[in-house]
Amino acid sequence: MRTGPVRPLRRRLRSRTCRVGCGSQEVNDEPNVAPATAARVWDAVRALDYHIDLQAGSLRRTDGRTRTLGLLVGSVDNPFSGVIHRVIEEVSLRREVAVFASSLDDDPEREERAVAAFLRRRVDGLILTTAQRRPGYLGAIEGRGIPVVYIDREPAAVGVDAVASDNRGGADAATTHLIARGHRRIALLADRLEIQSAQARRDGFLDAMGRAGIPTSLATIVTELHDEAAARAALTDLLESHDPPTAVFSGQNLITVGALHALRAHGLQHTVALVGFDDVPLADLVDPGVTVVAQDPHEIGRVAVERMFARLEGDASPPRHLLIPTTLIARGSGEIPPPA
Repeated sequence: MRTGPVRPLRRRLRSRTCRVGCGSQEVNDEPNVAPATAARVWDAVRALDYHIDLQAGSLRRTDGRTRTLGLLVGSVDNPFSGVIHRVIEEVSLRREVAVFASSLDDDPEREERAVAAFLRRRVDGLILTTAQRRPGYLGAIEGRGIPVVYIDREPAAVGVDAVASDNRGGADAATTHLIARGHRRIALLADRLEIQSAQARRDGFLDAMGRAGIPTSLATIVTELHDEAAARAALTDLLESHDPPTAVFSGQNLITVGALHALRAHGLQHTVALVGFDDVPLADLVDPGVTVVAQDPHEIGRVAVERMFARLEGDASPPRHLLIPTTLIARGSGEIPPPA
């Protein structure tokens, strides 16, 4: 039977969220605590519904760590971002590190606010997707000495770790695939060009067209597309023009969905070829199946979070830009030949 007064410990744990010094050795399972003392502390913890204040507890840690990371992804409702989020969270939880996550929505102001909120929480590190080429918060991060790993995109002229798909190479492969089927009038539907990945995909598209000797006058590039509705409207205009494309390369998965809607609305899904960058749900179940350049968000997330923990553990090597290969998956839509 447990013995000993609980009342003094109740006074030490008198608030539901207690700060440094209130039985912290016992609740943190530190050594040199007598079993009987630990039992009395836990009786009081359960009686008072006590919760550890992790931020205050970090003040006593010799390394000053809060055991938290800040994660900023493009949008939590985008499957690509969702997989990255899940992988980073799973790896972090195995290391008993919590992840605070937020959506970027390609809004620079939202990005600035999210990073400021992470810094107020005193996170140990930041894994960020950026909508800016030169973010204004970089000085604040450097001043605190917090490690940063960028995913999918990286700022310009900044020595930071970054993990991204081979956007340029993947776009080149997609366009080359269409050219090899005989297409010359190919339309690129692209995101906002201030986004680094969109720029790289456009450059890959132009690389392939130039290498094939196709005049730029035969290439149609529509940019500033960010969602399904905008992509559908843009492709609708092209399909109804006097010189419509025979093939389409869509620069990201939401644009691909919009392009599919436009093609089906015009009954052209078996006539106009389509290759999308990044896979889309059920892409293999529609008719025809959607040919895509698939990214590997699982690997991007894994490499990024492992790089972060390496930095937190003292890795002082120069910053690295790591490219994750893409894979072209032929399912039918990208293999449609041009009209005779």
